[in-house]
Amino acid sequence: MALRSPEVEVVGITTVAGNVEVRQASRNALYTAELCGSSVPVFTGAEKPLTRSHWSADWFHGRDGLGDHGYPAPRRSPEKMGAAEAIVELIEAYPGIVMVTLGPLTNAALALQKRPEIAKKVSRCVVMGGAPCCEGNVTPAAEYNIWCDPEAARIVARSGMPVELVGWHLCRGEAVLNLKEIEKVMEFGTAVGKFAIECNSRAQEAFHVQTGEHGISLPDPVAMAVALDASIVTVASEHFWDVETESELTRGMTVVDRLNVARDERNREVWAAQIAAGHKGKIVWTIDNGRWKEELYRGLR
Repeated sequence: MALRSPEVEVVGITTVAGNVEVRQASRNALYTAELCGSSVPVFTGAEKPLTRSHWSADWFHGRDGLGDHGYPAPRRSPEKMGAAEAIVELIEAYPGIVMVTLGPLTNAALALQKRPEIAKKVSRCVVMGGAPCCEGNVTPAAEYNIWCDPEAARIVARSGMPVELVGWHLCRGEAVLNLKEIEKVMEFGTAVGKFAIECNSRAQEAFHVQTGEHGISLPDPVAMAVALDASIVTVASEHFWDVETESELTRGMTVVDRLNVARDERNREVWAAQIAAGHKGKIVWTIDNGRWKEELYRGLR
């Protein structure tokens, strides 16, 4: 969507161990960029979370992360520079840049550990992740991207980056691309339209098994739509938020102070770090589903 938008310039893509292992993720990013006619540099990132083993989401997205359709190898190779270094360099080179994260936050956390001051040089950090005040999709408590590397997510949450949290809940219900809308995209007759539907074939099946809903749930495109046009958001509010890193039961849970009780005496000690820093995140609660889909169609026609 971003690569096909005439209003934005994509200056770099980084990959991380998430839905698939990182080398496959780089291959997928390069293939997708080529399909969009883009030569944007792709930087390979972390092979595993900061302190944990990597658990892929191949059960949802297929072994290759693109539904196992045997797409050909890309013509280009990733850049030699690593993702964390690239994030630092690009933020320094483009102050006010918009950063969009669509996977675990390992690379972003590593970049912040290298250069904490970059947090204040980003104008927006749109994070596809979390299940604020609702159920998760990988455990009862957590959404996959945050669960995969909760320590990295906590670093980002506490960094002072202007995070806009676009959670998993926003791609469900009326936001799901239903069967009629899937047919509409296929009728565009474009290579990117066909790819967008085809590469989500395994995810469509897994989503139905998981939720009973028919259609394609598209959390990453929803987040990108918000990044491209913030007015798609209908309800959002700023709150202290943090990520659970110690409990195995609630690992990766995005804890949002929605009722603004963190400063209460009974909670003040637990939330002391966030209160002292004063860093709040913008939590997106609802979006205009019709407009998000129009943004998607615009990129696929």
